[in-house]
Amino acid sequence: MRGLVIKNTGSWYQVKTDDGRCIECKIKGTFRLKGIRSTNPIAVGDHVHIILNQEGTALINEIEERRNYIIRRASNLSKQSHILAANLDQCMIVVTVNYPETSTIFIDRFLASAEAYRVPAKIVFNKMDAYDKDELHYLDSLINLYTQIGYPCLKVSALTGEGIEGIKDELKAKVTLFAGHSGVGKSTLINSIVPDIAIRTGKISTYHNKGMHTTTFSEMFPVAGDGYIIDTPGIKGFGTFDMEDEEIGHYFPEIFNTSSGCRYGNCTHRHEPDCAVRKAVEEHFISESRYTSYLSMLEDKEESKYRAAY
Repeated sequence: MRGLVIKNTGSWYQVKTDDGRCIECKIKGTFRLKGIRSTNPIAVGDHVHIILNQEGTALINEIEERRNYIIRRASNLSKQSHILAANLDQCMIVVTVNYPETSTIFIDRFLASAEAYRVPAKIVFNKMDAYDKDELHYLDSLINLYTQIGYPCLKVSALTGEGIEGIKDELKAKVTLFAGHSGVGKSTLINSIVPDIAIRTGKISTYHNKGMHTTTFSEMFPVAGDGYIIDTPGIKGFGTFDMEDEEIGHYFPEIFNTSSGCRYGNCTHRHEPDCAVRKAVEEHFISESRYTSYLSMLEDKEESKYRAAY
């Protein structure tokens, strides 16, 4: 029997079968995902085959080939990965310029991973109702930066409803991953898009101005227009996984496009002579924040460990 994984609670998976039933499933003991060292061999969005048992539950015994997925380094096991979701049409990274602040390094790491696994990405700037004049100015500069690179940006307020209809239009007939730090209002945003699901929301920790985890597992929800939202637990850091040094620049479109002007084909854009990328950074054709993010990902490779600060 075939089905779609719509929820992952760690040891159990909820599978929606092709005939519309929702069945609690476990992984068959001998089944392990080949080629990916992952903390979760099966992810929400996977198409699987199951064998029913007498108790009304089932065993997952086969996973169909994935079209794509979003993956990050597991926070506690540097040599393993964690798959956020699979078979996506797009992903939306929900960010806030304050309450809590989302760093550009976090944004850029997420975008680079989306590029690496061929998932179109959009940036959703939430909490538009909460910012002062300086914060709004900074937000507009970020939107200008990422729009020029080619990433669509949306301004919303889950609290007031600003921009929600625009988000709904973007979700039609697509499977969309929502991701972001804890506290950016992701659950409130999803609640305002699909009011009848009532995801639990949490308050910001005023002491650290950081969010507190409310979603503890990934889950898929249907939305109007034959689309799906995949909600994920808040991500503290985004350690990149399984990227070679020479590949990382490919996942920054403006760096990749500029690198054709470098003297050396394998230029790392750090110390080589006649580097077109470093020249573009100096002349402000490439953002310094994006170049800093690129360098931080190279450092990940050199240190071979998860950099929790990002």
